[in-house]
Amino acid sequence: MPSVLSLADVSRSPRKSGWLDTIIRGDCVAALEALPDQSVDVIFADPPYNLQLGGALHRPDQSLVDACDDEWDQFASFEAYDAFTRAWLLACRRVLKPSGTIWVIGSYHNIFRVGATLQDLNFWILNDIVWRKTNPMPNFKGRRFQNAHETMIWATRDPKAKGYTFNYDAMKAANDDVQMRSDWLFPICSGGERLKGEDGKKVHPTQKPEALLARILMASSRPGDVVLDPFFGSGTTGAVAKRLGRHFVGIEREQAYIDAARARIEAVEPLGSGTLSVMSGKKAEPRVAFNTLIESGLIAPGTVLTDARRRHSAIVRADGTLASGNDAGSIHRVGARVQGLDACNGWTFWHYADGAELKPIDALRAVVRAGMAGLE
Repeated sequence: MPSVLSLADVSRSPRKSGWLDTIIRGDCVAALEALPDQSVDVIFADPPYNLQLGGALHRPDQSLVDACDDEWDQFASFEAYDAFTRAWLLACRRVLKPSGTIWVIGSYHNIFRVGATLQDLNFWILNDIVWRKTNPMPNFKGRRFQNAHETMIWATRDPKAKGYTFNYDAMKAANDDVQMRSDWLFPICSGGERLKGEDGKKVHPTQKPEALLARILMASSRPGDVVLDPFFGSGTTGAVAKRLGRHFVGIEREQAYIDAARARIEAVEPLGSGTLSVMSGKKAEPRVAFNTLIESGLIAPGTVLTDARRRHSAIVRADGTLASGNDAGSIHRVGARVQGLDACNGWTFWHYADGAELKPIDALRAVVRAGMAGLE
């Protein structure tokens, strides 16, 4: 069963990994301040929505709607909510790795205020994702459109962030080889997935469906990454992270939620390593310059490269450029020039001799990439 740590437990050894796969009991800002700098790969935040409910809500038959009216969702003013939002986002920014990303979910009550604060704090918004609910709650008063979606903001730590994880090829393949869109269709959490207490009531009023978190983590993380949820609630993030081979750390102040989350996560069986591999394509591979092949000794200056049919040739120069006749430049530029084209993929056009066989220089780039992977 996941350990529950106090703020003192985390503060005593913040640089060690003892806080991984645990629930930290306490206020989210104070708990975040106890975590190491730049230690988290992905953050999923489901903060209080500040719903501003104006009294009890009843159905047409006068039965009471079990809405979110908990004390933790209530703020004295918009100014108080904005100050709270700024505080926890600043704390999240410190623990997020430079290549990490953050997801924040909300409704029309709060998501626009959160988005403005994200931008004020120099986060860079990548997408807003609309979660369309297949079974939303009706608008019982009939005075507004039915509220059938929530919005998620996905952002990097700063505008110049590089190397953040987006498993584009996996998302596209899972979507019948069509680019994954920014509107996602999922049912709200109900049925057997909904946690209920001995009294039959919902353990948590805003429990999110595991399918939603699974898509988020499959899209923006890799096995072994650290996923932080500063508003852990009933532990959906932890349960999905464990199943998908990710580490998690949750922060929660309500003991009832902690107890439910611990039992829930304990029952999760992680998937086998063979099912967790993430499909990737060329865009996800590390960039390798042609000069790296020379520096690695895989190809020597003076080597003659040709196209697959030996119609064109060029000499490798020590500075990583090619020379063909009076023309010189990159593998792509010279490849285009000798063919009379505007553009060329030099990696697949140019070939080197391996004995009697010609092989594309892209095969040498693959050797470099394999070596880079071995160093990770």
